[in-house]
Amino acid sequence: MAPQKPLPYDDKFTSPDEYVSELLNFVASTDVFQILCGGVHILDFFTIEPGLFHAALPREWHPFLLSCDIMRLIDILAREDLDNFRNDGEHQMPESLLIYIKSIRRLSLNREYAPPDRTVAKPTRSVSIGMKPKKIHEVANFADYVDRLSYEVASHDGSNVTHFVDFGSGQNYLGRALASEPYNRHVVAVEGRENNVSAAKGFDMSSGLSVAPQVRRNKKAWDKIRKAAGPGGLKDPERLAQAIKDVVGEEGLLKDAEAKPVDFRARNDLDATYTAEDGKGFMTYISGRLESGDLSGVISDIEQGDLPEEKKRELRLMAVSIHSCGNLSHFAIRSLVMNPDMRAVAIVGCCYNLLTEKLGAPTYKHPFLRPTLQAINGRVTRESEKNDPEGFPMSKRFSEHNGDGVRLNITARMMACQALQNWTAKESEGFFTRHFFRAVAQKMFLDRGVVQKIRHRTPEPGVAETPFDLSTSPVIVGSLRNSCYDSLKSYVRGAVDKIINNQEVPEYAELMREKMGSITDEEIEEYEKIYLPRKKELSVIWTLMAFSAIVVESLIVTDRWTFLKEQQEVDQAWVEPVFDFKLSPRNLVVVGIKK
Repeated sequence: MAPQKPLPYDDKFTSPDEYVSELLNFVASTDVFQILCGGVHILDFFTIEPGLFHAALPREWHPFLLSCDIMRLIDILAREDLDNFRNDGEHQMPESLLIYIKSIRRLSLNREYAPPDRTVAKPTRSVSIGMKPKKIHEVANFADYVDRLSYEVASHDGSNVTHFVDFGSGQNYLGRALASEPYNRHVVAVEGRENNVSAAKGFDMSSGLSVAPQVRRNKKAWDKIRKAAGPGGLKDPERLAQAIKDVVGEEGLLKDAEAKPVDFRARNDLDATYTAEDGKGFMTYISGRLESGDLSGVISDIEQGDLPEEKKRELRLMAVSIHSCGNLSHFAIRSLVMNPDMRAVAIVGCCYNLLTEKLGAPTYKHPFLRPTLQAINGRVTRESEKNDPEGFPMSKRFSEHNGDGVRLNITARMMACQALQNWTAKESEGFFTRHFFRAVAQKMFLDRGVVQKIRHRTPEPGVAETPFDLSTSPVIVGSLRNSCYDSLKSYVRGAVDKIINNQEVPEYAELMREKMGSITDEEIEEYEKIYLPRKKELSVIWTLMAFSAIVVESLIVTDRWTFLKEQQEVDQAWVEPVFDFKLSPRNLVVVGIKK
């Protein structure tokens, strides 16, 4: 089942080691890549002069990039056949830019998914309740993949996998599919959010995987509950729960005229019955937040139902996950070497921005890397997130490369979550506009004293200060209502109002009120007049950041594969695409099989 190449690298490389070596050397030695992947941030686009576009990119690139239509640029970067590229037009592409584009493409792992040459079982209608087409595609293909992989493991060491352990199971779409026909597997769903577990159990009842208890209802009491919940309250779990509590008490239970219990708890809160039968699937839910790959607490809670002792088996586990966030992917991969009962892992990661940093703040060997800064109005970052042994990079090779290790700040990791190949003209214009509004707002904040410039590194003696030595204090604005993106005035008004009304950081709310509360429409219009002609610069930089970050994702995934290859207990490890990139861009699975 293992692919011919353990990593889906370009065919021009003759071995995994050649690919990894060139990848690491490119990342460590290419200034433009380092600037675009961690050296610039949209917040500071207009806070320095003459602007990040001019500071970040070689001067000879400017005429071509500013004259090229943005969708045409995206095609050149991500879609066009560069071997037959026609370098025509008023401003021709510089050879150095073409070389950079080809380098990013060559070092990016191949994402093309080859569907199995047979029909993959799709989840039944009852099992797929709550799934959108993207999730159905992911669950159908990954359930088939890990089921086949489990038989590969069995043929490898002679014993079947007894349980799949789903890291960050969410509402258990994958686990429900694996526990149902045609797979009928035993699944352990590990999830940190209790509301997800509750929703998952509700879906289990709907799918027939578990049996809901028979409960009695009381129409008169239910009418009172509906009235107490108010308009739309029955669809709001919190309002419904409060209404039930107000009408019938804490437990949601009362006695009817015959002194029999009447239950008004939400269906998801009922105690469903899971029955283990030989040859049938079975679910075990374990609620709790994992802090490492040590599953000793989880393994001790695994149930095998009411099967006779002779039917119960020695545990042989496989860790699986579709899009486990941040360090949870690291925990799942490490579980292979930290738990004797774990035989294999198959992990598709996502949310790289939620990874922590193992190596801490950048040193002088990373002259362009912008440190992860504390937002003025955000929660205080724990020091453990900056030097976290569970963070990136996992492997020894990546941690020690060039004597200082590979480092990726949160901006680079967040950009690795993009999917440039899937961008449409409408979507692109939407987020270019949002980023433009945010960048201009930051310039206003700086000019009016809401934020200050921050010097995060002091140049070596005799070396001139650069724009990459400075930034401004981050301010969290977050999402705003859609109407706020109709114009710069609407955006600034919405952002200022949101921060002023946020009482979690009252001192900052008051500062925003003092400095920005009196800004006039005319002043905002003046900023727009100055910076709107430079919106194209921002659009180009953002596009190049997203393009370059394809290599960042390749770095993260290759680091995970390298970690597995470094472990004596691991026999096989590989990476391959398991989803259609157009439907699910985070489509690379990291697989490891123990000796």
